[in-house]
Amino acid sequence: MEFLGATTLLLLACIVFILLSITQARKGKSKGKMPPGPTPLPILGNILQLNGKEVFKSLNKLSEKYGPIYTIHMGMDPVVVLCSCDAVKEALIENSEDFGARGHMPLLDRISSGGHGVVGSNGERWKQLRRFSLMTLRNFGMGKRSIEQRIQEEAQFLTEEFRKTNGQPLDPTFYFAKAVSNVICSVVFGHRFEYEDREFLKLLGFLNEIFKGFSSVWGQMYNVYPKFMEKIPGPHQKMFNAIDGIQEFIKKRVKAHQETLDPSDPRDFIDCFLNKMEQEKNIPETEFHIEAIVNTTFDLFGAGTETVSTTLRYGLMILLKHPDVEERIHQEIDQVIGRNRAPNIEDRSHMPYMDAVIHEIQRFIDLIPLGLPHKVTRDLKFRDFFIPKGTTIFPMLSSVQQDPKQFKFPHQFNPGHFLDDNGKFNRNDGFMPFSSGKRICLGEGLARMELFLFFTTILQNFSLRSSMDIEKLDLTPLMSGFANFPRYYQLAFIPR
Repeated sequence: MEFLGATTLLLLACIVFILLSITQARKGKSKGKMPPGPTPLPILGNILQLNGKEVFKSLNKLSEKYGPIYTIHMGMDPVVVLCSCDAVKEALIENSEDFGARGHMPLLDRISSGGHGVVGSNGERWKQLRRFSLMTLRNFGMGKRSIEQRIQEEAQFLTEEFRKTNGQPLDPTFYFAKAVSNVICSVVFGHRFEYEDREFLKLLGFLNEIFKGFSSVWGQMYNVYPKFMEKIPGPHQKMFNAIDGIQEFIKKRVKAHQETLDPSDPRDFIDCFLNKMEQEKNIPETEFHIEAIVNTTFDLFGAGTETVSTTLRYGLMILLKHPDVEERIHQEIDQVIGRNRAPNIEDRSHMPYMDAVIHEIQRFIDLIPLGLPHKVTRDLKFRDFFIPKGTTIFPMLSSVQQDPKQFKFPHQFNPGHFLDDNGKFNRNDGFMPFSSGKRICLGEGLARMELFLFFTTILQNFSLRSSMDIEKLDLTPLMSGFANFPRYYQLAFIPR
């Protein structure tokens, strides 16, 4: 009887799916056709055609058959994939208003409590939270000399930690996470943490678990079947516990700030947000409330920690694999900066090779290959296709950063991609690690400053040594889903 009940339920679901598909097809015919794509299965959609460990490679493969703009179904939801440099730029830059909303991503909703943070929100809420966040970050030094000094200070703390290791091999994962996180923590929470602070280490462990979970097969399945995955056991539940753990920490910090707040002298981002909440407390539809402060702070803390620290970790592994590149960087540092002063951001304009190497690291690791999902804000005609309002869009950043028209050796690490014939730095339109258009990463300026100052300070003071034969170092990601998550490795920092 139970089997018959399950069979009946499955048949009903299939019928519903078929009816919805027919309805959508009829609706679309009157306005035009959606981009082509593989035929979806009832309930499953096209997920059986995607390799959970290398989703973006599966999507690239489908583009070879269906073209640079095509439709797949994630479960029962249609998604339009943009899989070429030209298509992504045309959508995100030339049609930024139409493609400017955040697309459906249940894991993001899980973090932002249904779209109350700056990353997952839309419409007027997004405009207000983004405008406020940008203004406040700038007031606390983003893009100015004061934030540069904070990064320089943290880079020196990190250097001292590496010196204490006496050239012994180590896993750099949490060293970089601690240093990078302290920069954004000083802005968001008002102070940096000691590297051995247990609560701090616990938070960074949570972030690592979330970033890894987003890229896992379990995390991807949650994005397709959130209600089902929420209820079943599995590794993804650790990710949910980590999300809850960070949110609880932020709530405690907000409460402590409320108790010690001086409205005339805000100490950090949280104080500024609390002041804004007080100013708008009598506005019924205000976007500044407790849920918003927790989720926006989560967005800034998480994005300001994990992406840069992972890029540093991945980047040093690449330099281990390419000792000739490391040696040339050492020469440029010695010529431009020397050994007796700390690097500053003005040095970047005099260090074209270092700048090219950092750009190429970001391009080559392709940290967020799918990009965060977008959605269209109205029914629209895009090229020869009709895309209904609300359709989720995957702008494949990997297809931009690995476009052979933009990069001569798209699948190889080659700093020459960003150098001209005279050795000067050369910008490339295919460089898009921070996305583009209206939804470009609001921390781009901070991230670029951090990458230059951390990389340069480390290589000014140390030579890198691998604990294993460099031929055996594997630069392919440990997992590739939402992000390209690097393999764990060890290296030694040898004082120069």
